[in-house]
Amino acid sequence: MSETTMSSVTLAGDAGKTEGIAELNRQEGLLKAGTLQNAIFNSANFSSIATDAQGVIQIFNVGAERMLGYAAADVLNKITPADISDPQEVIARAAALSVELGTQITPGFAALVYKASRGIEDIYELTYIRKDGSRLPAVVSVTALRDAQGGIIGYLLIGTDNTARKQIEAERTQLDQALQDRNAELETARAVAEKSNLAKSDFLSSMSHELRTPLNAILGFAQLIESGTPIPTIAQKRNLDQILKAGWYLLELINEILDLALIESGKAMLSFEPVSLAEVMLECRAMIEPQAHKRGIDMTFPRFELPYFVSADRTRVKQVLINLLFNAIKYNKPQGTVAVEYALIAPQAIRICVRDTGVGLTAEQLGQLFQPFNRLGKESGAEEGTGIGLMVTKQLVELMGGTIGVESTCGVGSVFWFELGLATGPLLAIPEAEHAVPLLVPVPDGAAQRTVLYVEDNPANLELVEQLIGRRSDLRLLSAADANLGIEFARVYQPAVILMDINLPGISGIEALKILHADPLTAHIPVIAISANAVPRYIETALAAGFSDYLTKPIKVNEFMDTLDVVLKSTQGPAARAAGKGKA
Repeated sequence: MSETTMSSVTLAGDAGKTEGIAELNRQEGLLKAGTLQNAIFNSANFSSIATDAQGVIQIFNVGAERMLGYAAADVLNKITPADISDPQEVIARAAALSVELGTQITPGFAALVYKASRGIEDIYELTYIRKDGSRLPAVVSVTALRDAQGGIIGYLLIGTDNTARKQIEAERTQLDQALQDRNAELETARAVAEKSNLAKSDFLSSMSHELRTPLNAILGFAQLIESGTPIPTIAQKRNLDQILKAGWYLLELINEILDLALIESGKAMLSFEPVSLAEVMLECRAMIEPQAHKRGIDMTFPRFELPYFVSADRTRVKQVLINLLFNAIKYNKPQGTVAVEYALIAPQAIRICVRDTGVGLTAEQLGQLFQPFNRLGKESGAEEGTGIGLMVTKQLVELMGGTIGVESTCGVGSVFWFELGLATGPLLAIPEAEHAVPLLVPVPDGAAQRTVLYVEDNPANLELVEQLIGRRSDLRLLSAADANLGIEFARVYQPAVILMDINLPGISGIEALKILHADPLTAHIPVIAISANAVPRYIETALAAGFSDYLTKPIKVNEFMDTLDVVLKSTQGPAARAAGKGKA
């Protein structure tokens, strides 16, 4: 054999050997793929259901048997997947697809494979009905099976158990419902609380008015007698002092209860602004020192090195400081001392301290200190008190963003303190201040008599004001028992000022004010509100409506006359004189 022939034989043998190896590898690959396919198909973790083109089940894998409880022999060539599905869901799916795709789809197997039959990816939730009648929520993926020419020869439905997710969704739904129910309960409770607070506020406002009206007569006429002619005898003066002392104490009690109720109901109105501590101290000192001197108590106030301002409600800061000072005087020892001090706390806060030399407080008393109506065993003592002041003081400080506390040693004394945040001082309106004139000026001798109109339906209140105006030779009083008559009197007599009760028969004082302001004949006349309603929000509403001032009953004689003089002074300007030229 030639070398050429031998080489050809060798090459042919190598090629055959290579082809044999390739065929062996191909068969091994097919076997391996078949094994993998068989393993996937018979997985117990998901159901594989294959049907023919008409939907009759041809393959029902181990996972389907495990999940649905049927043996393959129970379903093969007998039923479609629609027969083991929730019929209501199948109907609902057909209806939804009909709307979505714009064509009528018949409930049944067609509804389960309609999208897949048109080459649309389709994965949806479905509930299978197990052989024992129980339900299995599943997520089903549907694929159309096609031959080499692309024709559909069947469908493959692969399902996974959706029980866990459905359970989580059900639990979430229950939780959401529980939260909604809870929120509804809270909203109902909040609405009830708001309604209760409003009713409480309205009740207290009404009670305050009802209590202040008779108290106005008691204190008003007592003050008239005290300052009248002839001068009361010593015995009468002593009796008047008791009446006035008890009356003012009752008024303090009404005010403190009203304050506490407004704070607790969230109705307390605060107006935040930069408040000068030096000015507040001066005002409080002027009010408090006479009381301290009567008891022989020595008082000292700080000299501020710098003008410190706090961000707070000016009136409430004064109320807090006055309450602490009154207590320091009231419960001090004879010839004791009260010292007001201050200290900077960090860079943005200041502490005000009121130090006294009283008997001090025990640890047990300190624990009960800021409770309402708790006078710490002083109920039977000589000093009067409501047991409310410190509670109101604490809540006012906290409403202004501050803190309050006390340090005390029995036999030595106590230090009450409160802290507030510092603020930048306001810019002073120097030009306006330079042109300002004193508000209170004496009435010139020989001045023409001016008319004051008082609209009031309460005879006792009317008589009190009649006697007060009767002491002034420069004034004459005109009265009306209701707002409508008062409006007519104002148009005819053109008074210099109108005193208006708020609660009147027919229309209210606020409604009467609107009518007066809308009428060119009376729009220029200042109107002072006089009412037993001392609730701050009502006062603010009245002032916003256009009243020149607001006086609360019981009337304080000096305050009443000072306010009247201020308003009368304002009506003597050029504009007022022009508006009321030729009128009384």
